[in-house]
Amino acid sequence: MSTLAHYRSHIRPNFLLAYPVMLSMLGQVMTGVADSVMVGWTGAVPLAAASFANIFFSIPLFFGVGVSYAITPLVAQAEGSQDEKKIIGVLKNGSLINLMTGLILVSLIFSVEPFMHSMGQPDDVVILAIPYLSIIAISIIPTMIFQTYRQFAEGLQRTRAAMIIVVGSNLLNILLNYVLIFGKYGFPEMGLNGAGWATLIARIVMALSMMLYVYFGRKFQPYQAGFSFGNYSRSLIKKMLHIGIPSGSQFIFEAGAFGFSALMMGWIGTTALAAHQIAINLATISYMTTSGLGAAATIRVGNFWGQRDTKNLRASAFTMIGMATLLMTAWALLFILGRNFLPSLYIEDMAVIELTASLLIIAAFFQLSDGIQVVTAGALRGLQDVKIPSALTFVAYWILALPLGYWLAFPLQLGPFGIWIGLLIGLTLTASAMVVRFNRLSKRKNFQ
Repeated sequence: MSTLAHYRSHIRPNFLLAYPVMLSMLGQVMTGVADSVMVGWTGAVPLAAASFANIFFSIPLFFGVGVSYAITPLVAQAEGSQDEKKIIGVLKNGSLINLMTGLILVSLIFSVEPFMHSMGQPDDVVILAIPYLSIIAISIIPTMIFQTYRQFAEGLQRTRAAMIIVVGSNLLNILLNYVLIFGKYGFPEMGLNGAGWATLIARIVMALSMMLYVYFGRKFQPYQAGFSFGNYSRSLIKKMLHIGIPSGSQFIFEAGAFGFSALMMGWIGTTALAAHQIAINLATISYMTTSGLGAAATIRVGNFWGQRDTKNLRASAFTMIGMATLLMTAWALLFILGRNFLPSLYIEDMAVIELTASLLIIAAFFQLSDGIQVVTAGALRGLQDVKIPSALTFVAYWILALPLGYWLAFPLQLGPFGIWIGLLIGLTLTASAMVVRFNRLSKRKNFQ
């Protein structure tokens, strides 16, 4: 088989593995959009309170999700080497790690609440934000339980169930939003807190559904011992934390960087901040599609690593990178051609629309680097290489992109364009460095 034909043979299995993850991630993004819209119908103050609360909720949540990512590459590698005992061990110890991580993160969020009144926000916003944050903070625990069984199933190349469960729970969340926010069908009108309870209930259902799927699923019957308590492995827990903590840190570095870029946009003005938020929202939607490819890259690389099949390991990963490049090229063309139409779906202010249209041109090129880096990071995670990619993410955003964006935006007076150019340059350098690193690591015959 020729090299080109060999690479093409990986396209179909890559796609079949990736598309359910793409759809489930898109579903989660769209649920956030629906929550914002439905809370916004109750007024500007509840919407502002939700936004304020989510600052303290989102970053711990992203970190927890990153910690759970340690399960997938270890399970994929163990399946590739047909090590059933290790798969059981990863499930057992991963369940403990994720549950404890969830409890710690919830405690951290609660510890922040007493200080929220001293953060310069309007009193009426803080008064609404604190009880809402208390409710959604608890939802981190079922989310971490869901992530345990989701990452476990994905490590065994079972990705469709999580997609179905996420979509179903999102629909339930929207229905509960309608009932609890507005007080329908005899329920009290709870406003913003109703949205919090809807999120918590939907995530509990999501966690229970995923856990039951794994417990009763025929594919998973050999691993039921992973549901038992006791006999935990200190060495395996240490290994999983060495993968999970850097992965979670990588999420924090990225989410924090975009949060700070929004802060800089606010220094420029309301129009700049609104345009930035629209452009970031569109970029997030496209990012989620390639995140599915990144998850598939983790699974495929980990599985071939377990088989010690270097040729297919490299071919599957580079095919996935090529697929991400094509997908993001399509998104880039959509952003360029629809740069005036897409912002009009969000707002009618012509000044915001015109600025967003200009930012979307930069975002189009931004997409290419973003797609390549997220898939390559997934491939590196499949090799259990997370510390260097996490460091690269920190350097790219906090040492290069944000300072460069500030310098271009303010001293050089390029304004919003300077911030986005800084992000583009930082992300492009990261993507390039990750591809080089994966190419070098994957050529080695032994990865330990």
